[in-house]
Amino acid sequence: MTLEEYGVLFLAALRRTRIAVPEGTFLYRAAEEVVEMTAAYESDGGIFLRTGDPVNALAAFAYGLGWLDAGSRIGLLEPLAAHPPDLVDACIPDSESAHLDEKTRRYRRMLLDALAAVRAAPDEASPLSPGAEALCSVAHSWYTDGVEHFEAGDLVGALARLSYGYAWLDAGIRVGFLGITGDRSLFTV
Repeated sequence: MTLEEYGVLFLAALRRTRIAVPEGTFLYRAAEEVVEMTAAYESDGGIFLRTGDPVNALAAFAYGLGWLDAGSRIGLLEPLAAHPPDLVDACIPDSESAHLDEKTRRYRRMLLDALAAVRAAPDEASPLSPGAEALCSVAHSWYTDGVEHFEAGDLVGALARLSYGYAWLDAGIRVGFLGITGDRSLFTV
């Protein structure tokens, strides 16, 4: 899937998304924030794409879809859907290779630090505790997959996976499933 197709997929997924919890509830505000973050990254990705910055477009699309999928899996959004970045095969021009390398290395380092800086927020006896653990597990899995792609020389695949996984942590923190135990600047709080 090209970067343009990835953006179209993202916009279509965002347009299908609805808040799944009743208005006026505490969870409704959390769902609104997930939708706001998702929409912001869809918009940013489109702007980056139109202005000739495919590296940041790729990161924004993957990150935004990670927010969308995490919100869906948490139960705040419907339909329950997944848009993992494993279908992206974006062509980043050679002129952007240094930018791609720098951003991918930075996201790899930041996501590793972020994984070490979170903990499950709900009490272990809470029915939400397994959800918190699942959010961390998903982020860690995409981190591992991203590192494998990085080490194989696939920086496009690596950046998409690292961005997507990072979003799961950020969404988990924003809605209260995860707590920050380390550097708060690693998260969008």
